[in-house]
Amino acid sequence: MGVADPDAASGADGEGRAQRRPSELVEQPAKVMRLGTMIKQLLEEVKSAPLDEAGRARLAEIHRRSLSELEQGLAPELVEELERITLPLTDGTPTEAELRIAQAQLVGWLEGLFHGIQTAIVAQQMAAQQQLQHMRLALPGGGPGMPGQGGPQPGGPQPGGEGEEPPGTGQYL
Repeated sequence: MGVADPDAASGADGEGRAQRRPSELVEQPAKVMRLGTMIKQLLEEVKSAPLDEAGRARLAEIHRRSLSELEQGLAPELVEELERITLPLTDGTPTEAELRIAQAQLVGWLEGLFHGIQTAIVAQQMAAQQQLQHMRLALPGGGPGMPGQGGPQPGGPQPGGEGEEPPGTGQYL
């Protein structure tokens, strides 16, 4: 459930869609987070107290509206996935068990979505760090601690020679 695979999160599904960054999948992150928190709290309430018919009808309507609002905050790929995995509640008043299952499924999907996006972001950050490291090493003289980068040069003046102060550590911001 959810988007644990960074390739799936980016829309690489074999249908020729361009890859999307994780930040593009949730078009309205604050809205999705608020709705996710509300849905999770509703699930907790449903677990702790029995609902009469009016309460179940009200919760079913909240569930339908929550799905509609969530879809407005998500990229089309995620809307399609959400529609595929959520089963509609019955036309009449659903039972408490149906409501619990629907709410738990939605909470689980949202948690999977958030974890999948976090995983994809971490993977992107690691790839960017590796790319930066490769770029540093490709610079003339190599990276820090590499030959030609501020260290003593063979045949050149050596730090700490006659009348020369040893180099300071310096502070870089």
